[in-house]
Amino acid sequence: MDLKEESFIQLSMPAEAENSLLEMTPERVRQEIERYKELCSALEQDCVELQTAKEAAEQRTRELWKEGEYFHKHLEQQMSVSRVCVASCQETIHLAKEERSRLRQEKQMLEKRLEQVKRRGLAEDLATLLPSLPERKMVFKGQVTDKEDVSTLTLTPLIHYPLPGGSALITFEKPEVAQRIMELKEHVVELSHGEELDKCRVQISLSRSCRRILVSGLPSLGIPEETLLDKLELFFSKTKNGGGEVETLEFLDDTSQVMLSFVQDGVAEQLIARGCVQFPIRKAKYEIKISPYVSGDITSLQLRPSRCARTVLLSGIPDVLDEELTRDALEIHFQKSSRGGGEVDALSYVPEGRQAVAVFREDVG
Repeated sequence: MDLKEESFIQLSMPAEAENSLLEMTPERVRQEIERYKELCSALEQDCVELQTAKEAAEQRTRELWKEGEYFHKHLEQQMSVSRVCVASCQETIHLAKEERSRLRQEKQMLEKRLEQVKRRGLAEDLATLLPSLPERKMVFKGQVTDKEDVSTLTLTPLIHYPLPGGSALITFEKPEVAQRIMELKEHVVELSHGEELDKCRVQISLSRSCRRILVSGLPSLGIPEETLLDKLELFFSKTKNGGGEVETLEFLDDTSQVMLSFVQDGVAEQLIARGCVQFPIRKAKYEIKISPYVSGDITSLQLRPSRCARTVLLSGIPDVLDEELTRDALEIHFQKSSRGGGEVDALSYVPEGRQAVAVFREDVG
């Protein structure tokens, strides 16, 4: 059988090549085969190197892709932080502008007030006033006179005095009885009732406090009373401000004044001598007045201390009986002349846990 007829593929060769192949010896054919084997081996090696280079290129591509994703996320985070910083700076600038506007308004208001004071000629008159005189609104009631020389002005005092819990205020008909009670200093009051006589007694000491001051002229800034009291306590508890350890402080009813008491003696006197202090609040300082915590009359713009000669204050009364029985026991005790007492005109008792304000009016006639 002819090989050319059985082959599916017939390769056409030039006649010269075909004749040359027919003329090759077996040795020459073997050499050609070896040469082609070497060429194939070289091609296979090239293929392996190309495959390795391809895999390395793919690996590097994946690494670069991951690095790109990381840098993209990092850039987004930095942009987010930058946006937050910009918003914070804008908010700070806005608050600073509002604060500057508020301070400018306060400055204008103070300048107007100063101008009004200068116009009224009060700058020279203020030097004659006591620095400890609290600012209070007063209404003058009286008769109009045609006299040309009027050098005095009489005011009728209306004194508010706070009564803490566990205290009583007794007014006698005669002032000498109150003086005698004060001189005795200590009293033992029977608080028994009914069949339980001589079962319960209380010893009451009478003393005058010199540790309190009256703070007035506080600014109206819409601050809650509790917050303002905290700031006052913090300010007056510092020795560099002339204060000391604060015992109690509270707003007086229907006033913008604060009663403040100290633990140690002498602190109140030093502050009263100063007359006024600079009180810092909301990044500003306001001048507030410090007055002695006393009642008094105003005569020729001079403050003089005043006391009710017929009234004594009892403190430290324990909550043993109810309010009515305690009041009766106190009145019975202080009406007996054998204990230095006398006829009681009025008696007010404030139980523990409650507070009250005593109002004093000047006796007429």
